[in-house]
Order: sequence, then C-alpha cells, then structure tokens
Amino acid sequence: MDTPTNLVDKPVVPGDVVLDLSTMANQTIKLGAGLRQDCDTISAMKAGKLRLSKPNKYWIESSQKRYVPCVEDTVLGIVVDTKPDNFLVDIKGPNLAFLPVLAFEGGTRRNIPKFEIGTLIYARVVKANSIMNPELSCTDAGGKAAEFGPLKDGYMFETSTGLARMLLSSPMCPVLEALGKKLSFETAVGLNGRVWVNASSPSNVILVSNAIMRSEFLSGTQQRIMVEKLMDRLQ
Repeated sequence: MDTPTNLVDKPVVPGDVVLDLSTMANQTIKLGAGLRQDCDTISAMKAGKLRLSKPNKYWIESSQKRYVPCVEDTVLGIVVDTKPDNFLVDIKGPNLAFLPVLAFEGGTRRNIPKFEIGTLIYARVVKANSIMNPELSCTDAGGKAAEFGPLKDGYMFETSTGLARMLLSSPMCPVLEALGKKLSFETAVGLNGRVWVNASSPSNVILVSNAIMRSEFLSGTQQRIMVEKLMDRLQ
C-alpha cells in the first residue's frame, strides 16, 4: 500500500491522507487546489492526481470545467463591469472576482486604467476563500507588471483545468515545445481553464489553438506527431 509520501503523480480521492507533516520536519509546504490541512495531515478534498511543483508546492490536478480559485493562480479573466474602486471580472469561478483599480504597477488615482466590458485580462489571484469574492492583481509579488495586464488581439478559448495545468508544466509541455520549433506565437494560460493565443496570421492562430485543444489526452510522443501532421496540412 502506498504511503502518503509516495502518492505524488498517483490518483487520490476525497479523504485520502496525502502528506504527513510530522515526517517532514523543517519543511515549509505550500498547498494548492484540492488539499486541506488538519493538524499534521494533509488530505485530498477532491478526486484527481497529487502533483508536486518542486521544491514544496502540492495540489490535486483534475480535469474539470469548474474552477475553484486559489492564491497565486494565474488566470485569464473577462471584465464584466466597472466600479469606482474595482473591475468585476469573470474567472470561471463560483463568484466574480474583484480587480482593484490600483492593482497595477505604479497604480494611482491619476492613472486608473480604462477597460471596456469584455476586455481579456491576465491576472494573479491574491485573495481567495469559499465565502468571499476572489481578489486579483495585475502585478507579480514584487509589484511589477511582468506579463500581467490586458491581452489584445489573438484568440481565447476555454479548456479543462487539467489541460491548463499541463500546458504550464515544467519542463516545457510537449505540444508547446513542438509548435515553438515550427511557428512563432504567443500564449497566455490561465489555471482557470482559459488559453489565449496570438500569432502573425489567423491560420497560425487556428493551428496552434487546435493543437492545444487536441493534446489533452495524448502522450508527449503523440502530441509531437499530431503537431507534425497539422504542419503538413498547412504547407
């Protein structure tokens, strides 16, 4: 029978004890989606695979359409309303998220950004719990804009949260690596199951988007073969 420390990359179900903190002295553990701490034990709250992002962040990865916000997640949100102090943003969660008008690099009352309804924004979750609306920021932990902010042009499509996490996996996801050897394009992936793609031509945007959507249940080798076949059709 597997011990908790051997459960990384293996299926777990709600109630499974996945980590025993009493055996992990002097380690600071970060918990992501699907996990709950009870004294010295970490248990699964949903079915999926236990994942580890070294050195110490654990989460449950599952392929689902519904997104549950978690602090430090990167998300693609759609502005649905504007208020004096906040933008209201749809991030596919149970509740709309707040994006404070000052949550931008160098944000002041004199340079508040103006976003139209429907603007696509790449942001970071900074507050999240089950009883309050999530809060977003368009800066990194150091207060810099980094890659965050509005995304112009391109094409956004929705995926499962499992595919989104696969695309953000390290080292580079096979489908993105194979595409990058053939084409020049930009992507932004939200852990809430949204992907934005931009390229120099509409045909390349369509090809990259189709390759990503088809990759979810393919092995790394199958993903590379699929990209080769799509490229052959383009020529």
